[in-house]
Amino acid sequence: MTSARERAEATPRSADQGGLAWFFGYGSLMWHPGFVHEAFEPARLDGFHRALCIYSHHYRGTPARPGLVLGLAPGGACTGRAIGVAAAREPEVLAYLDARELLTSYVYERRLLPLELLGGRRQVRAWCYVARSDHEQFAGALDEAAMLRHVLRGHGAGGSNVAYVRNTVAHLREIGISEPELERLAEQLPPEPG
Repeated sequence: MTSARERAEATPRSADQGGLAWFFGYGSLMWHPGFVHEAFEPARLDGFHRALCIYSHHYRGTPARPGLVLGLAPGGACTGRAIGVAAAREPEVLAYLDARELLTSYVYERRLLPLELLGGRRQVRAWCYVARSDHEQFAGALDEAAMLRHVLRGHGAGGSNVAYVRNTVAHLREIGISEPELERLAEQLPPEPG
């Protein structure tokens, strides 16, 4: 059986309109891409939605006390940001993002999917890191009580899961993206220490 990385590597590289390769940000990539880019536009991905659907065993939790982090789960749509880089830099950015997103467990799979750029109402193909529903770290659609339990307990190399959810909601609000489920969860978190 081929691994997620092998399937992703076999996908042809993107060199869309204007000589740009595109990447879709739906979480921290929107406010901290970590690479220089030539375009940064509001975009919509159909067929997937933003969700706390990944058990975090490293950054926001441990295997014994997993936290929850964002993933693109099947169904619905997700508003985020399309990040365009010069096509010649595509391999460099893919290597950076693979190291950042894939780590060692491959709970995300890199796919080239159609995105709608909302400013100009045009489509591009963009690299997206989607959650693998067949992976043991895929949490799926947990109810709010279960999500809250994991977020309150989770703490890993990147800090507390509570801080992750708070920061995510604050950044989404900052850029005008409403996520009612995440906002309801954030309202139930204890106040920041002061």
